[in-house]
Amino acid sequence: MKIAENVEMLEISMNMLGVESKIFPTLIWDDNNMILVDAGLPGAIKTIEDEVTRTGLSFDKIDQIIVTHTDIDHIGGIQDIQNELEHPVIVMAHKDDKPFIEGEKKFNKTTPERMAQLQEKIMSMPEDQRKPLLDMFQNPPKSKVDKVLEDGTELPCCGGIIVIHTPGHTPGHICLYLKKDKILIAGDLLHIVDGELRGPYPHNTPDMEAAVDSIKKFSKYDIEKIVCYHSGLYTSTPNQKLAELAEK
Repeated sequence: MKIAENVEMLEISMNMLGVESKIFPTLIWDDNNMILVDAGLPGAIKTIEDEVTRTGLSFDKIDQIIVTHTDIDHIGGIQDIQNELEHPVIVMAHKDDKPFIEGEKKFNKTTPERMAQLQEKIMSMPEDQRKPLLDMFQNPPKSKVDKVLEDGTELPCCGGIIVIHTPGHTPGHICLYLKKDKILIAGDLLHIVDGELRGPYPHNTPDMEAAVDSIKKFSKYDIEKIVCYHSGLYTSTPNQKLAELAEK
């Protein structure tokens, strides 16, 4: 879906532990750069390539990937994309998630009870489905981070992209504000439920206090559209709704 002159919200089908859902990576470009924000699960490259082609753009033009955070459905496709393209693809992420993305440290926000449930579900699956899932969880994908981002970093391309450090879901979770188009790319901090904008989910947010404080940072920006990674586009008075979420 084209949401601004040079901004496409991609719609990618995802199957995680047998559950079908959709994710919405964002593609941003200008005359010199094409940036993919988040890269889906391992093995998603064909779907992403098809979706980019459907928009009329060239997948081969992607030269940068910005990662909002370290979760597998955001970093899993990076290596496939880098292997597919013949030119270097620069990977950018916040410094606090860099060691997790690069595999130097492990970050697990799943409770022991939830992890036991996931393992039980995986073991109940047919062997051809079970093996790749076990491998993915036991040996999660990793990627070298070429450029470290910090709170307030402004990338001087595509009309200006401001990095907003929004910890809570992960230590280095970031959102991106597209200055020219007044669009907020919210990663996993925000969600849309029954048409209403909601804040972070407690069950996968280790630091809810930090996550709620992160929402307060948006008050300095004029936001007309919000892209939520797991639920798509929100356009109904976003500034007002964000202020309400920050007060709760």
